[in-house]
Amino acid sequence: MKDTILIGVLCFAVAAVTVNGCKKQEGTIDNLKKAITGETTASAKYKACAKKAKEEKLDKIARLFEAASLAESIHAKKHTAVLEAAGAKMDPILPQFMVKSTKENLRNAIKGESHEIDSMYPEFIQKARDEKEDDSAFSFDYAFQVEKKHKELFTEALGALEKNEMKALPDTYLVCLVCGNTFGARIPDACEICGVPEKDFVAIK
Repeated sequence: MKDTILIGVLCFAVAAVTVNGCKKQEGTIDNLKKAITGETTASAKYKACAKKAKEEKLDKIARLFEAASLAESIHAKKHTAVLEAAGAKMDPILPQFMVKSTKENLRNAIKGESHEIDSMYPEFIQKARDEKEDDSAFSFDYAFQVEKKHKELFTEALGALEKNEMKALPDTYLVCLVCGNTFGARIPDACEICGVPEKDFVAIK
């Protein structure tokens, strides 16, 4: 009888270690909150980077950062709407970031966009699909597609800055108010991500 009791206690202890020792897998609600925090922070950071670029007389790059800032705020609002529709609320966000030189800011922006493209959003999308959270999956996918555009635009801007070929950059950027898609020199008749017509884009100039 004593042996039986001892074995039971040991099994319980092992189970407790397994539960407490393993990281809990977060669900779509948690991922929405992470995405809202990330997009809100990116929006604020890009706005500050735009100000820095203006101080450095790099107006074309400033407009790119302003366009990206608007796009990220659109993503944050979309994610927030989905979160609230699910009956959850977002805690207040205090964005924390550092602003350096415009060249460094572009490199950091490319790094941040790459993280969202390579791991964050693909993982969030898959988790939402696994949990049958279609609205969340759509919202994540919109942002995912736009972040790829942002990485491309930031990479072009960094290349132009390093080569001192600023004339090659667009004078105006356009942002789709539905999904945040961002356009530079190549502007289609309609957004290739959400399908709204060009007349619904807002110009940053």
